[in-house]
Amino acid sequence: MTASPPEKAPDPRSRRGRAAYRAGLSAEDAAARRYAELGGEIAGRRVRTPHGEIDLIVRFPGLTVFVEVKSRKNQSIAAESVSNFQWRRLEAAALHYMMALEQKPGTDPVFRFDVALAARDGSLEIIENARSFDEW
Repeated sequence: MTASPPEKAPDPRSRRGRAAYRAGLSAEDAAARRYAELGGEIAGRRVRTPHGEIDLIVRFPGLTVFVEVKSRKNQSIAAESVSNFQWRRLEAAALHYMMALEQKPGTDPVFRFDVALAARDGSLEIIENARSFDEW
């Protein structure tokens, strides 16, 4: 009779990764609810483009909002976690989305970039117009 190998203990990094993933989903849910309360229509969640992912796309009459959602221990840490690389990725993904899916001949779309900052205590802050194109 052969003994089966002992089970490996879960990797703490893997456990943290799963917890961070769940926290991110929860933060996106909270942000989507807040935008819906403000009258926005959630047009997309975790929208994948060749340039990267857009966490939320929200439509208001005459306005499309691209939202980067960050979840951290507190909102100030969340705010600091948005890097220039992430802004460039979000801009490229938004341009792709607008050109491939949104742009209609003869229209001039109005859009903005927001950041939704979620903290572990459940608080959520939305920063409208957090960044504009070409703000490097």
